Amino acid sequence: MSLSAAEDDSRSEIHIPADIDWHMLDKSKFFFLGAALFSGVSAALYPIVVLKTRQQVSSAQISCSKMSLSIMRYEGLRGFYRGFGTSLMGTIPARALYMGVLEVTKSSVGTATVRLGFSDTTATAIASAAAGLNSAMAAQLVWTPIDVVSQRLMVQGYNNSNSCKNAISNVHSCRYKNGLDAFRKILYADGPRGLYRGFGISILTYAPSNAVWWTSYSLAHKLIWGGIGCSMGKKDETGVIEGSGFKPDSRAVVAVQGLSAAMASGVSALITMPLDTVKTRLQVLDGEDNGIRRPMTVLQTIRNLVKEGGLSACYRGLGPRWASMSMSATTMITTYEFLKRLSAKSQDSLSS
Repeated sequence: MSLSAAEDDSRSEIHIPADIDWHMLDKSKFFFLGAALFSGVSAALYPIVVLKTRQQVSSAQISCSKMSLSIMRYEGLRGFYRGFGTSLMGTIPARALYMGVLEVTKSSVGTATVRLGFSDTTATAIASAAAGLNSAMAAQLVWTPIDVVSQRLMVQGYNNSNSCKNAISNVHSCRYKNGLDAFRKILYADGPRGLYRGFGISILTYAPSNAVWWTSYSLAHKLIWGGIGCSMGKKDETGVIEGSGFKPDSRAVVAVQGLSAAMASGVSALITMPLDTVKTRLQVLDGEDNGIRRPMTVLQTIRNLVKEGGLSACYRGLGPRWASMSMSATTMITTYEFLKRLSAKSQDSLSS
């Protein structure tokens, strides 16, 4: 059965809560609650990001378990939260900008594509891709400097552990007391350009990644509900669906959202992992030219990666990134949908 047919059947049988558009939201409540909820999500998932970052900058393949034990033994629990304060301070404005651009773009592009005659499924996919692309590009204006600082702090002290000693041969030699100190020293040494190190590759990483993720999510979401509708639908001899319909409870809605998010994360992680590895190395590692340390170019970074471990080196940290993206996306999308319903101006706006 085609997707459109599945959707028609599912609409007849399953009454999914109506989506909430940008104009239906109480903006102050939306941003305030969003900052609090997503800060909690970031805190829970941050250790996985630290593992992913350290694997990406390592010149040798080190398993997650070995690296986790090393961090716990030599740095303690604090090692899993290096740079978290800086990351959290940047997450709030970056998330606010991201959510604002996402909702505005999705609403405006979705309306425009429907008026142009596209089907609901196609319009949703186009709007989701455009929203993911625009929101990621906007957020990187805030997030890239935060990313540079927090990742420098994440790998600081890495070589102190004997099991991973010399795993990073060209990590930046400057020592930082905290995020503010790192920000000041990077600005002093390299100027504003140093804080936007890897900005181009960040856009090339996160913009397509978000576009792929939101498109995959919207399609997976429709396919899953369509499949449920097909399995539940009972047709008589004339092809008419029998039954008065089914209204899923909140747990079923959350389960479908979570599964859709996990599926979308798998697709996005596989497609964009090499770009993410190159981006991380550009922001953290230095090259050496006649004894002088200086930022590496994209080509130098790729060449070093391939030299160290072939094309598979570009996928170092795939496990933690996939896990991080899946858990983050599942938590994010369920929290995000919950946040939108909390922030709706009135119950009348949510009627189907």
